Amino acid sequence: MSKTDLVAYIAEETGFTKADAARALEAMISGVTKGLKKEGKVTLTGFCIFEAKKKAASTGRNPRTGEPVKIPARVAVKVKAGSKLKDALN
Repeated sequence: MSKTDLVAYIAEETGFTKADAARALEAMISGVTKGLKKEGKVTLTGFCIFEAKKKAASTGRNPRTGEPVKIPARVAVKVKAGSKLKDALN
C-alpha cells in the first residue's frame, strides 16, 4: 500500500476529504518523528513501538568490488509489532 492509497483509505473510513486525511497522516508521521527525536521511543499500544537506536561506525564491503567501505555512526529506527497487529496478521 502506498501513501496515496493510505490517504484514500483514511478518507473513505473517516469521511474526511483526501486533503484532510493527508494532513492527518502527515501530522501522525511528524508526531512520531518528533517523539523519536525527543524521547527516543514512541509506543502505539497494540500496534507498534518505534525506537531510535544508535549504531556505531563500522566497516562494510562493496558487494561488487569487495572493497571495504566505511559506514558512519548513525541513528536507526527499530519497529516492533504490537500484539493486536500480530494477531490481525495471523
